[in-house]
Amino acid sequence: MTSHDPEILGLPFYDDAHRALAAEAGAWCDAHLVLWEETREADPDAAGRRLVRTLGEAGWLAGLNPAEPGDHPGDLRAVCLRREALAYAEDLADFAYSIQALSATPIIRFGSERQRADWLPGLAAGTLIGAFAVSEKEAGSDLAAVALSATKDADGSYVLDGRKAWIANATIADVFVVIARTGEGPGALGLSALLVPADTPGLRVEPVDATAPRSFGQLSFEDCRLPAEALLGRPGRGFVVAVDLLERFRTTVGAAALGFARRAHDTALAHTRAREAYGATLFDLQLVKGRLADMEITLNASALMVARAAWETDRGSRSFARHSNMAKVYATEAAQRTVDDAVQLLGAAGIVRDGVTERLYRQIRSLRIYEGSTDVLRMAIAGSLDMRRAARVAAA
Repeated sequence: MTSHDPEILGLPFYDDAHRALAAEAGAWCDAHLVLWEETREADPDAAGRRLVRTLGEAGWLAGLNPAEPGDHPGDLRAVCLRREALAYAEDLADFAYSIQALSATPIIRFGSERQRADWLPGLAAGTLIGAFAVSEKEAGSDLAAVALSATKDADGSYVLDGRKAWIANATIADVFVVIARTGEGPGALGLSALLVPADTPGLRVEPVDATAPRSFGQLSFEDCRLPAEALLGRPGRGFVVAVDLLERFRTTVGAAALGFARRAHDTALAHTRAREAYGATLFDLQLVKGRLADMEITLNASALMVARAAWETDRGSRSFARHSNMAKVYATEAAQRTVDDAVQLLGAAGIVRDGVTERLYRQIRSLRIYEGSTDVLRMAIAGSLDMRRAARVAAA
């Protein structure tokens, strides 16, 4: 199996180190087929813990403990290549890697020296598991509407009261990066980021069953008291912490979608070449060829958009967020169509429980919601058009 397109890797968006990383990641995933089978059969919590530990031992998470404050977990192109490889191999492995990186990155970029020392070594080793808690039932994509309150006491400590919803790794996390309302200003100006250990009194976790089995849950905070040192970054900067994180990681969601889509395409291509029908093979039918061609076109377009968005981020482009939004929207929507086409080409075999395409069909749907739903990101992309026009006029 191959999880990456060598022609895409050969483009100037990547360098030799990226090409070597892609080869190593793909080979590692191919060598762990038994692990993927075992994790699919295990309880999602047990599978999640095992995968984080295995990824830590294998060095996949080493970038989560960088030498200098403010760094990010390796360059974003490397994160994308890892996610693409893992998503091609096994959804739960990509989930374990991505949520670990997602939760460590705010500590890397905004944490104090003490916070970094307390949490990053364990997160990088896979001996600790992290989670990022921003969503609420009444505040999904609208971050400024976050209502979980963090009241500051006279001694500087914070008391959390309220709920968080749809939190990945909620049931197995050792530490949560929580966005809460501390009241420094209205709306987005009144949010702060706090580090909440999972064993903090007053914090309760409620498991939630998702379409694709994984560690998922709701958080309930009741008189949950945290020391002043739990504040991540400056007071009133929680919105900045959350947006900085989501804008970076949307590109990686696109990379995971690319991995899912490539696996679906490869599965469909192998099936149609082997399946005899009407005196030839399915692949010889013109309609089948047309569908496979469309899948190949969107795979290439998705790969190019993800590569450019990651490259723009790594080079410090001021417009990286726009490219990240576009890559995420296009790659996830295209992957949904590609997986659906693969199911159609396999026919009844495509909907058999725990078959490759049936698993992909359940797994891909959530990526169109994670880190900003498609419709919300389309509004953000449209909102950037006037600014781009103004910039072109000014440059003319």
